[in-house]
Amino acid sequence: MPISIEHWEARIGRRLRLRDLHVLLTAVQCGSMAKAARRLAVSQPAISKAIADLEHTLEVRLLDRGPQGIEPTVYGSALVRRGLAVFDELRQAVGEIEFIANPTAGEVRIGCNESLSAALLPAVIERLSVQHSGVTVQLSQMSRPITLEIQQLRERNVDLIIGRGIFPIPEDDLNAEVLFEEPLLVVVGAQSSWVRRRKLELAELVDAKWILYPPNEPPGLLVEQAFRLHGLAVPRSSVTTSSFQLRHALLMTSDYLTVVPECMLRVFNAKHLTVKSLPIDLGLQRRPVAVFTLKNRTLNPVAQIVIKCVRAVATTMLPQPRR
Repeated sequence: MPISIEHWEARIGRRLRLRDLHVLLTAVQCGSMAKAARRLAVSQPAISKAIADLEHTLEVRLLDRGPQGIEPTVYGSALVRRGLAVFDELRQAVGEIEFIANPTAGEVRIGCNESLSAALLPAVIERLSVQHSGVTVQLSQMSRPITLEIQQLRERNVDLIIGRGIFPIPEDDLNAEVLFEEPLLVVVGAQSSWVRRRKLELAELVDAKWILYPPNEPPGLLVEQAFRLHGLAVPRSSVTTSSFQLRHALLMTSDYLTVVPECMLRVFNAKHLTVKSLPIDLGLQRRPVAVFTLKNRTLNPVAQIVIKCVRAVATTMLPQPRR
């Protein structure tokens, strides 16, 4: 039988060691005892003993061992889930102590995709460097839909995510603060022959030279949706890429078209005019950009400072009147 809460208070609270819990979390993340041993720079028997000690203390089996590696049991999954929260709270506590000792220093881990990293984070980091020079930003680049990336929050790999989401949010363990909304734009190089066209319909662009996204990525799905909403076939891709850098280089050298979020138009034209948007309505709703955090998880003071800077920079991304 699994232990009771009373059992925990009487005996187990004095015997369960954080080191053993850390070993279990590492083993589950690695998927094998051998990989965990290499990551922690200890012997494999030491890993096995730490987990065996945990199982003996809790009186349940935590891992199933098989030819493909290890998998947590239902008991192990529960302990891993809560264990991640334990270590996250300890990390947050250490961060708060460091902040109290030195209010200008600390680290925050941000998850963000390429376009928002390029459009938002340089100004955020510059603001931090002036106002809080000791703050360190650790960026995790994200490329999948937000519904998949939020697992990074749940596993405490990041403190916050800046991304585009679907609202209302179906997940009940998330907070989402919308910063601004932006459209997807059809863009070409500033010297493209398409720029001279004053009136354009999407149907006229079907046979053009398109730079498209991989079909399983959010922008690619939205481009397909736009053409189908207009009763059109999705155009043939001349180039398929996720790279905004390659996209920009191609737009400047040939008569390509592509679709980008409005924030990337600002990035492309930061130094001089290189890319222009075409007067095409894709028929898609503006997409909200938001800061995502976990409910019931107190953010350390440094993360709160960073979010404040993100809010300030985001005000510059609000839609501007068209001239």
